[in-house]
This record gives sequence, C-alpha cells and structure tokens, in this order.
Amino acid sequence: MLNRRTLLGAGTVAALALMTGCTGGAGDGSGASGDFSGEVKGAITVLTNRTDLVETKLPEYAKAFQAKYPGTTVTFEGVTNYEDDVTTQLSGGDYGDVLLIPNSVAVDQYPQFFEPLGDAADLRTRFRFIDQTTYQGKAYGLSLGGIAKGFVVNKRIWAEAGITAPPKTPEEFLAGLRAIAAGGAVPYYTNYKDGWPLSEWNNQRAVFADPQINEQLPADAAPWQPGRIQYLADGLLFDIVHARLTEKDPLTTNWEASKPMLATGKTASMLLGSWAVPQVQDAAKAAGANPDDIAFWPFPYQKDGKFHARIDGDYTAAISRNSGNKATAKAWLDWFATESGFAADNQAIPPAVDQPLPAALQAVTGAGTELMETPQAVANAGKEDEIIRESEIDLKGDIYRQKLVDVARGAAEGDKESFFADLNRRWGAAQSRVMK
Repeated sequence: MLNRRTLLGAGTVAALALMTGCTGGAGDGSGASGDFSGEVKGAITVLTNRTDLVETKLPEYAKAFQAKYPGTTVTFEGVTNYEDDVTTQLSGGDYGDVLLIPNSVAVDQYPQFFEPLGDAADLRTRFRFIDQTTYQGKAYGLSLGGIAKGFVVNKRIWAEAGITAPPKTPEEFLAGLRAIAAGGAVPYYTNYKDGWPLSEWNNQRAVFADPQINEQLPADAAPWQPGRIQYLADGLLFDIVHARLTEKDPLTTNWEASKPMLATGKTASMLLGSWAVPQVQDAAKAAGANPDDIAFWPFPYQKDGKFHARIDGDYTAAISRNSGNKATAKAWLDWFATESGFAADNQAIPPAVDQPLPAALQAVTGAGTELMETPQAVANAGKEDEIIRESEIDLKGDIYRQKLVDVARGAAEGDKESFFADLNRRWGAAQSRVMK
C-alpha cells in the first residue's frame, strides 16, 4: 500500500525548530530552475520510508533503471522513523540524492533543501498532484502515486441486500445499511479504537464539486450546519452510529482484524479510501474469499447528477539541493514516476496523467464518478490550521469524532443537534479571532 502520512511527533517538531533559520548544508534557497545538466551515470542514494521493499521490490526497479542507463547505480536507504530521522538529516545537510519530502517541512522551506523541478504550470500538463509541492510557481516534488477518498465495501454483501450500485444520497446509504443488518452482517465498521480511520471523514470535500472549498472553509463560522460539508460528512457518521448499524462495541475494534472481516463479508463497509482496496483484497485471498468482492465506492452524495471523489498524492519525492549527481537523480525521479510501474504495483493513481487508473477506480469512474483534486487555500492559507488550534477541534484527526460516536451511541450526553451546535460555537469563536 501507499503508507499513510505519518503524524508529527515531538521529535519531529523539535528537529524542525532546530532547522528553522539554520539550514546547515542546504542550498541558498534562490528558487531558480534546477540544473540537471550532465551525463546520466554514476551512483545515487534514494531515501525511502518503504523499509519493507528495500530488499525486495525496490532493487528490481533499480535493476530496470540501470539497464536503461548503463553506468548508473541506485542504492536505497530505508528509514524506519522517516519523519523524525530525515528531518534531522535535512538540518545536517546530508540527505541523499532523492528523498521523500517530510511532512514537517513547510512549503516555503522547499527552496532551501530541494532542487526545483521546473515551472508548475508546465509540469501540470504531465503530472497529477503538482500543487502539493508548488512554491512561487516552481514545483519541487513528484508524487509517487495517489489515492481516492471514499468507501471500501464488500459488494457481495451489498448485493445480497439488494444494492448493486453506490447509493446516491445519505438516506439511500442508511437504507442499504439497514438491509445489510437484516442479513446478519455488520453494516459499517468504525475502527473507533485505532482512531485514525475516523479522520477519513474529513477527506470528503470534493463531493460538492467546489474547487474553492478549502479556501472557503476558514471563512465559514459554522461548518456544522445543513448544507455544509462538515454537517454532511459528520452527520452521516452520527446517523450510522445512532441507528446501531455498526459493531456492537466500538471500544474493541481492531484495524488489522477489520480487514479480513470486510474481506470475508462479516462487515460490509469502511470509510478509508482506495489505498485500502489492495490490502483488503490480500486479506480475502489469505482467507480463501473472493478478492473481486472488494470495491471502492464514492461518498453517497451527487452534484449535478454525478458523484465526485477527492484524490490526492501520497508522499512526494524530491531531489536534494546538495546532491552531487543531480542529472542521474533527475533521471531516476522521472523514470520512477513514469516508467517503473510502482503506482500500478500498489493499485495507486499514477502520477503521470496519461497512464490508466487502477482497476478499482476505473470501475467507479466508468460508472460516472469524477475524481477531483481540491486545491489548497491561497488567500486563506494556514487559516484552517489556526482555527483548529484555537478551537481545539481536531478537524483532521479523530478525537472529536470519537466523541461524536460516543454521543451517537448514547455513551456521552447530548444529541446530534447539541453536539453540532457546540462545535459551531467553538469553531465560530476561534474563527472570529483568526479571520479578523
């Protein structure tokens, strides 16, 4: 799978603090177009978080690259604690030739550490997810693969309940879950205990087909009111739990156990995203079930008669400003993004726009779902995170959604209206201070 991005720990924050204002051996940060002239030959070191592939699949990619470019050598450095360790390496100036950009590095710091790959406007014609690493018109990284946001379902269980196509509304979705419950399977699995899957409910912003939604959210003083994305997404989660269409005891959920449960039809649905499809399919194979039962469905909402699902890239790879072999590093990065087959091997959205989508996404796009990137805010850049901190509502996390589940199942005081009213009150108070 594509690894989920690692949450920043105290070590990463500390390393970043050391790095701020002290770039070690980093470049001058001029932001000029990168110089990749020279012959493609010699050795490069590639830093990766995929420690599981360093001795297996990655050397196969390197062998294919070296066959295309004789005289080159690619060595991989697997980093288990990638975020913390590589952030520290950045401050020291020695961080290989090609690396995944740590989440801790702010966009305006990219010119200090990474070689600009070219004009973002030009690269957008060839690659998806370019906006994720664009600063002042220059792109500094290429995504190695993307994912779509939505539901991973056991379509056999849904079909046995009479539903053979993705529900178009939250009401239809709830009706389908009730039909599944009548058949004996658990309709929806929250993964409450592990927590992080609940954050996926924040990743449905494309459903309104509004490219300005990330710009508009910080300007909204009450996102949990009808007609807003937070009300739509969190409201569906609340209604699912309140109707007792989930596992009996969310305190005992288990992420690893949930995959074979979905694979074999003991459960029918989980909001995760397309990255989970191959994992659940592998669980199906291991259990002797049919991996073709596992599918990706969009969130149950249509705009102008069409589903929309958000897509974004996973980690992006960049070239070190300190690389002594930038020509070979650039050739590797271009080749890996366009010719290696890495995205296809992981059933991810390929970074190259002219390459086919994975089968699970071809199925939903063929049925009328539009995949959309939702651009980051520009005028209100950083304001959403400020409001999150001020309000102490972890919009991108899982704590308040665990509270939502508790309220919905009767384990905490309140109801849907009072819970959302409190969220609006706290968000609005913080928003008024941040946006004044």
